[in-house]
Amino acid sequence: MTKLTTRLQGMRVPVRAVAFALAMATAACNARREAAAQSTQRPHDGVVAIIAPRAPLPAESASVAVTRFSFIAYGDTRSDQDGEDVQFEHSYIVDAILRQIAGMASGPDPVRFVLQSGDAVVDGGDARQWNVSFIGLVNRITDSAGVPYFLAPGNHDLTSAPSPTAPLRQPGLRNYLAAIAGLIPPDGATRRLAGYPTYAVGYGNTFVIAFDSNIAGDDRQYAWIAAQLAGLDRTRFPNIVALFHHPVFSSGPHGAAKIEHATADLRAKYMPLFRRHHVRLLIAGHEHLFEHWVERWKDSTGMARRMDQVVSGGGGAPLYPYAGEPDTRAYLVRGEREHVTLEHLVRPDPAPNADLYHFLVVRVDGERITVEYVGLPGGRKVQPYPGAALELADPPKSP
Repeated sequence: MTKLTTRLQGMRVPVRAVAFALAMATAACNARREAAAQSTQRPHDGVVAIIAPRAPLPAESASVAVTRFSFIAYGDTRSDQDGEDVQFEHSYIVDAILRQIAGMASGPDPVRFVLQSGDAVVDGGDARQWNVSFIGLVNRITDSAGVPYFLAPGNHDLTSAPSPTAPLRQPGLRNYLAAIAGLIPPDGATRRLAGYPTYAVGYGNTFVIAFDSNIAGDDRQYAWIAAQLAGLDRTRFPNIVALFHHPVFSSGPHGAAKIEHATADLRAKYMPLFRRHHVRLLIAGHEHLFEHWVERWKDSTGMARRMDQVVSGGGGAPLYPYAGEPDTRAYLVRGEREHVTLEHLVRPDPAPNADLYHFLVVRVDGERITVEYVGLPGGRKVQPYPGAALELADPPKSP
């Protein structure tokens, strides 16, 4: 509470923002107490594993009949408190996620898992940042609420080195894998690429594949993902979701006029693969804002297809404003044979601090998928969609 009170001293702060700050501080205090109760002994040189979920996902074969459920998605939780204190802003997000899980528990589409698109901490090579600032918060989701939690690695977690064997990458990789050891398939499992932070989970009619976009140019990771998608029973899994850190298209400071190496590799290698296998939804972070893109194309039969990308980086890291439209000219030229088009469905606000810390509720009902944006108080009121949620489908054309 002291840090936030100090921040507000001498400032003319709106009442709504003060309420947000106080609620955030309360959430952080609660998280500290719970984290201390769950982990009384911390190693000095290693990361404590996140507690495995009390209600893990069943084996794929056991959920074959499930066609209706929800999951939560968000990203970019790193904080200037990392290594010194619990992540204040992320604490507030976790409180809201727990309320959302509890509120939906007895409904027709309960929350079955949480997806996080990366940048858990500022420096993934520092074990103290994981242990002090992040692990206890996620334990509240996996242990207290009992919900599985799947984390894709960000550039702050592993560095942005494009090679899987880069020396600078190894400390962060060890810490990341130690943190999520009880959450993802183990090495040697069918749904895990051995030695990589790359894995997949199938639940009900939906298949989620999480991978490391820092090394999007790596051929081994790409081949494994391509094989996973090619081997899927699409009658069983009509819905495919890809979880990774770097957006394919974005209009924040990492996108706009820039094309980072990860983005270039995603556009060149993964997007043709995702179109070929009719991936439905891409979930990314990296930009600390919210935006929504739609790619449309025609498959080999001439059928019109749609793939949605949501960028959700409002998990606690400093928020970014809109910086400009990305350069997609070369990408669209490469996609001409498939009639690829792009729509920037939701753009971030260019005003500073206009966006909110937020998470997404994704509801699955058969092949119908809807996305709801849940923004938290503290900034300008934002509702990016015309209604409470958006269905990821184009309306049928009139005859």
